[in-house]
Amino acid sequence: MLEIRAWGHKNITATHYNTLEITKDLDLTIRGTCIVGVRANVGTLDIPTWAKDKLRKDGSIIRFELVVGNQVVSGMFQGHSELILSHPKDIVIRKSNFICPRTLGIKSNIAAKDIPDDVKTKLRDPEQEILLRLYFE
Repeated sequence: MLEIRAWGHKNITATHYNTLEITKDLDLTIRGTCIVGVRANVGTLDIPTWAKDKLRKDGSIIRFELVVGNQVVSGMFQGHSELILSHPKDIVIRKSNFICPRTLGIKSNIAAKDIPDDVKTKLRDPEQEILLRLYFE
């Protein structure tokens, strides 16, 4: 299991239909509709080598949990051998097959818009710690 930490922000809307993102950026405008956490402790560049190896396995299934206070949003995505995993600030989980340095995984079953409204409310609290837990098979 790999755990990534981030924090809430007042401008989180989490309305994007295709992606879910966590960033090291300290601030956020309302245009960042896929962002669900800021001030993250890692970007894709910082993911440990053992996890990158698992993410780069074609067809691998990675389960994840977005833990916000006492609530958990669960999902899954696929890894791919062409993942670059080299962005210094961002981590993006995508419903599509698009791959760039920010992409952590593809073919996700959820995006930011799929997060329940009560969880989105908590994501807007700058004091709210957010955990993204990745489970590798």
